Amino acid sequence: MDTSTHIVMGIGLTGLAAIDPTLIHNPTTSYAIMFGTIIGSVIPDIDTVLKIKDNANYIRHHRGITHSLPMTILWPLIITVVAAYFFPQANNFHVWIWTFLAVFLHVFVDIFNSYGTQAIRPLSYRWVAFGIISIFDPLIFGLHIAGFAAWYVFGHSGDIFLIVYGLLVLYYLLRTFQHHQAVLSVKMDYPDVQSIFLSPAFKWQHYHMAASSESAFLVGEVKAKNVKLIDHFQQQPLPSTEAIHIAKQDKNIRAFLSFSPIYRWEISDKHGFMEIRFIDLRYLSNGRYPFVAIAWIDTSQRIMSSYTGWVYSEEKLHKKLMRSLIDS
Repeated sequence: MDTSTHIVMGIGLTGLAAIDPTLIHNPTTSYAIMFGTIIGSVIPDIDTVLKIKDNANYIRHHRGITHSLPMTILWPLIITVVAAYFFPQANNFHVWIWTFLAVFLHVFVDIFNSYGTQAIRPLSYRWVAFGIISIFDPLIFGLHIAGFAAWYVFGHSGDIFLIVYGLLVLYYLLRTFQHHQAVLSVKMDYPDVQSIFLSPAFKWQHYHMAASSESAFLVGEVKAKNVKLIDHFQQQPLPSTEAIHIAKQDKNIRAFLSFSPIYRWEISDKHGFMEIRFIDLRYLSNGRYPFVAIAWIDTSQRIMSSYTGWVYSEEKLHKKLMRSLIDS
C-alpha cells in the first residue's frame, strides 16, 4: 500500500487498541502503543531510501528483506525496546503485541497489490503479489477517515475500529472472490494460458491483464468478467549471444529480471551501438509499457549506458540513458 494508507492503518490500530484492558490500568501503555503502532505501520518501508542511490537498488531490494519473515519479528522487538526507553512505565508485552500487529498488517496488505513483497524470505526469494488490491485503495483509506471522524464525535475508538476492520475483512474477501472470477474469465476465453497476472484498476471489477502461454504473451483488460485483448506478442527465446550475456550482468538489467515475472524483449541496432530492451507487460498505460530496462552496448561489447524504471515517454527515456552515459 502507499505510505498514507499505512499511516492511517497505524492510527487505526491505535484506536483499536482501546479494547485492550491493560490500557485502563496503565494509561502510559496507550501512549507507548500509539508510538509502536504508528512506527510499526511504516518501518518496513524504510528501504525506500534506496531510491536515493539508484533505481536498480530500489527495484531489487524495496519490499525485500525489510518485509521478510525475520524482520517481521525483529521490527516489533526493536520498536518495543525504543518505546520502553521513552515510556518506562508501559507494559512492554502489550506494546510488543500491538506493534507486531502493525508490522504484520503492513506486510500482509502489501502482498495483495501487484508489486508485492518478499514476505516469505528466506524460505523463498520469490515476490508474493496477489494483484487484488490497488496500491492506493480509496475505500480502505476512506473507511479509516470515517472511523477517525466517528472516534472524534462519539469516542469508543475500540468499538468503532472493530467495525472498521470487520468491514475491511469482508472487503478483502469480496475483492479476492472478484479477482478469482476474473482469473476464471481469462482461462475460459484463453484456455492455453499458463500464467495470469492481474492488476486492479480504480474502477470496480476492472483489471489490467498480462498472461502467457507456451507460445505467446497476451495483454488486455478484464471488466466484470469480460476479457478484452489489447496486445498479442509471440514468445521468442532470448538469444544466447555475447551481447545478451553482457547485458544480463548489468545491475539495471539484473534488477529488472529479478523483479518482473512477465516481460518481452527487443534488440535493435542503433548508430554505432546495440540496444537491448526488456519490457514488463503488467503495466500497460495509455498505450505504453512504462516499466522497462535498457542497455546500450557498443561494438566492443561493452555497456555504454543502462537504465531501469518507470518512464512514460521515449524522450525522457533517451535523456536518462544519455545522462547515464555522460556520468559513466
